[in-house]
Amino acid sequence: MQKFVGTGVALVTPFTSDKKVDFDALKKLVAFNIDNGIDYLVINGTTGESATITSDEKKEIIKVIAGVNNKRVPLVLGIGGNNTANVINELQTADVSQIDAILSVAPYYSKPTQEGFYQHFKAIALASPKPIILYNVPGRTAKNMEPATIIRLAKDFENVIAVKEAAGNIPQYLELIKHKPKEFLIISGDDDLALTTVLAGGSGVISVIGQAFPKEFSTLINLGLEGKNKEAYGIHFKLMEIINLIFTENNPAGIKTVLKELNITSDEVRLPLVKTTTENQKEIANFVANF
Repeated sequence: MQKFVGTGVALVTPFTSDKKVDFDALKKLVAFNIDNGIDYLVINGTTGESATITSDEKKEIIKVIAGVNNKRVPLVLGIGGNNTANVINELQTADVSQIDAILSVAPYYSKPTQEGFYQHFKAIALASPKPIILYNVPGRTAKNMEPATIIRLAKDFENVIAVKEAAGNIPQYLELIKHKPKEFLIISGDDDLALTTVLAGGSGVISVIGQAFPKEFSTLINLGLEGKNKEAYGIHFKLMEIINLIFTENNPAGIKTVLKELNITSDEVRLPLVKTTTENQKEIANFVANF
């Protein structure tokens, strides 16, 4: 589990102007992050636009990333959904030989009870060939998976090793940190709250902005893990503006605009997402130019 302490990044899926996966840009992005100190990579998550990526594209994306990575950092693969049977089928049929853990989002749209959440992840834990990182993001799923449910899963299943918590709720983070089993990891899914979470006893972050500023963001998290809050907050304050800007409209359109300004990827997204507005693009470009 220590391999997931620190800074992970939720990679975007770069597209060409005709909306095909840009594998050359993806290779560039992966190398950029590994070379600049990121601890692990998350593939086919929300930021990777997994909802509009085909099964064949997902397979090729995994293959390309694993090739560039060459086992240098751990890889986490997003496999989740609101059809438990389908999630289990994907877990059992996907090639996860190069994958170190599965990130599985709380069921969305269906709005299950807390017992429903528990039974869903129980079934996944029993079926998964890899360790599970739970993903609680009520802003997208429409239902919060409460700390008691997360802790219950952590205690009942050894292969449920962590939660990516993205409720944007500091008291909820603190409750998780207070009551978690000793080895269970509380990973921030909120870039703006990552340092606060780490200083309170969290284990790190799965970041969006981190892939654009990997050296700075991973240094920030490492300083937080060392308890060097003054130095860490110095970096945090420098990144506050861009963190706010990339989430002003939607994710990953914002982060893709940053990556375009850094000449790493294009800012193309697939519908129903659209590019950020001209005003937002200008603000992001100004930040990058003066960073």
